Amino acid sequence: MRVALGIEYDGTDFFGWQRLGHGPSIQAEIEAALSFVANHPVEVTCAGRTDAGVHARCQVAHFDTTAEREERAWVLGATTRLPHAIAVLWARAMPRDFHARFSARARRYRYVILNRPIRPALEARFVAWERVPLDADAMHASAQALLGEQDFSSFRAVSCQARHALRHVGAVSVRREGECVTVEIEANAFLHHMVRNIVGSLLEVGRGERSVGWIAELLAARDRSVAGVTAMPQGLTFVGPRYPPEWQLPSNVTLQKS
Repeated sequence: MRVALGIEYDGTDFFGWQRLGHGPSIQAEIEAALSFVANHPVEVTCAGRTDAGVHARCQVAHFDTTAEREERAWVLGATTRLPHAIAVLWARAMPRDFHARFSARARRYRYVILNRPIRPALEARFVAWERVPLDADAMHASAQALLGEQDFSSFRAVSCQARHALRHVGAVSVRREGECVTVEIEANAFLHHMVRNIVGSLLEVGRGERSVGWIAELLAARDRSVAGVTAMPQGLTFVGPRYPPEWQLPSNVTLQKS
């Protein structure tokens, strides 16, 4: 039987999603909890790996099992065995051809910047901090150059192992709500550090150090060395993947019919 899970986590104290030999990971914690519930070793595959310090609102993963459990038992049993920073939100029995990564048609990220003179205390784990006033409207206008299928080499980490840098961005926005500036971006897939590198460049636009047209210039350059620095990880949350309606997954990960 194949089971899909929705998972949320605070990634602050983890080395990222992927199981590693030298530090705590989300994947290792999930697999240990599920293996206890299933009473056999379990390996999980996720929709999109997140880096160290990055959070997830609804990561989706799947695993195969011979154990017969109710969906509620997977949710409660696994969450009971997980650290407080990780929780399983839902479980669904799925057809064998469902794949958390390859069945997804899009992925969404949100980056939140606390824009005020004083550093955060209560929200320090979940927001980046920028003391210089940001022009969110200029950042939004600049970010529209990212739309469509383009070569994102200028926003690709040197360590990225993707075969090519072509990605399709379906939506991107920057908005201010009080002291917070939020960047949201949806694409078919993302390169390593792509969102954080984009935000790092948008911050330069927001501070007035670069023109609104600079993001378009960076895309054309296809050169990581000319773009902005990589933004800090704590402001980034993987909102979740999106799947076609036929998989009958919860509404927050299902594409809306046009």
